[in-house]
Amino acid sequence: MKFLIKKSPDGFIKSVNDEISSILNRNFDSFFPEYIYNEDVDKYAMPVELHEKDTEYSVRAELPGVKKDDLDIDIDKNHITINAKKEEEHKEDTKGYRKSEFRYGEFSRTVYFPQEIDVEKTNAKLEHGILEITAPKLDAEKGDIKKLKVN
Repeated sequence: MKFLIKKSPDGFIKSVNDEISSILNRNFDSFFPEYIYNEDVDKYAMPVELHEKDTEYSVRAELPGVKKDDLDIDIDKNHITINAKKEEEHKEDTKGYRKSEFRYGEFSRTVYFPQEIDVEKTNAKLEHGILEITAPKLDAEKGDIKKLKVN
């Protein structure tokens, strides 16, 4: 037994568009393989962990190769924004040629808290490429954006 299914024009157009996109992506990926996903894209991503304890929040961010001077942390009663810059340079001298590469980038990550935090008692330290921020929970309402100094 065969069933008749009514197709809307939107579905037809979408399926044709998807097929064309698929064909173009397959063909252009073979012409330009260097533009296919590159693992270096994740080099400047900032993985973050957020742990909640009874009296405080703990935030850990992975920032390998980032210096304290290249960190800018903004803190408010319900969120922390971590801004970082990273610069890398690699030079190679061998017989007959010299190779030099450099990378630089800026990245940012905002972490929101389910409960307000005490801005004045929040601390941060950077050690071995791991940024650790301890933010005590706040009972009463306070507020003001503050720059957080990294120790």
